[in-house]
Amino acid sequence: MRKQKKLFFFVFLVFLFLFLPLLIVVITSFGENPSIQFPIKGFTFQWYANVFKVAGFLSSFWLSLKISLLATLLALIIGIPAAYALSRHDFFGRKGLKSFFLSPTIIPGVVVGFSLFQFIVIRLQLPIFQGLLLGHFIISLPYIIRVVGGSLEQLDFSIEEAAWTLGSTRLSAFFKVILPNISSGIFASFMLAFINSFNNIPVSQFLTGPGIITLPTNLISYIEYNYDPTVSALSVMLMITTIGMMVLIEKTLGLASIS
Repeated sequence: MRKQKKLFFFVFLVFLFLFLPLLIVVITSFGENPSIQFPIKGFTFQWYANVFKVAGFLSSFWLSLKISLLATLLALIIGIPAAYALSRHDFFGRKGLKSFFLSPTIIPGVVVGFSLFQFIVIRLQLPIFQGLLLGHFIISLPYIIRVVGGSLEQLDFSIEEAAWTLGSTRLSAFFKVILPNISSGIFASFMLAFINSFNNIPVSQFLTGPGIITLPTNLISYIEYNYDPTVSALSVMLMITTIGMMVLIEKTLGLASIS
């Protein structure tokens, strides 16, 4: 009984450590003072209205949304077959190839961003949008391979072999048997990769340019010169959007589909 109380107290401290900063951000977004302070003085919604008045916030939001969606979809197209090959077949260099695909999640983000800058911008000299998309694709791919690969490793491939014996082609069996059985893993990997891409800062900092800037990068630039509660208001709006997405997922697919 005493151990359970200690465990409960420890868990409570962990959740307090995680959620208290978020609560402070929410509270500071309603303060009347032109600078972020806690506790707040007064109550106003003007900073939420100011989010839509600040030049660049809306355009950078749509850019981040477009880049994240495209990069995640491309990562799904490449990552699902790659995860299938790594899980289904045992070949020379399999472990090394798997480590290579997962390397962007191991290397610090600043190192990845600078490396991509050297390769994409300096060497390849790609346009800013294409270079930014390629960079986000590279950092999204490991999440697809890791999560989808985990679902595939728990899958009994005998059902695929049974489809072959019943006359199904390998390609048809992949789409009709394999994909439906790992749909929850695909969806979970999409959400994880999309959120990581949308909130990414190191890669975006190195690959953005004039007229093309993502929301997190734009937000950091705004904080350098303005320390008003507009930042808190925008953060709260993004949190509400994320919560809304999760509620929609729970109502349509159920949370069990992404577990």
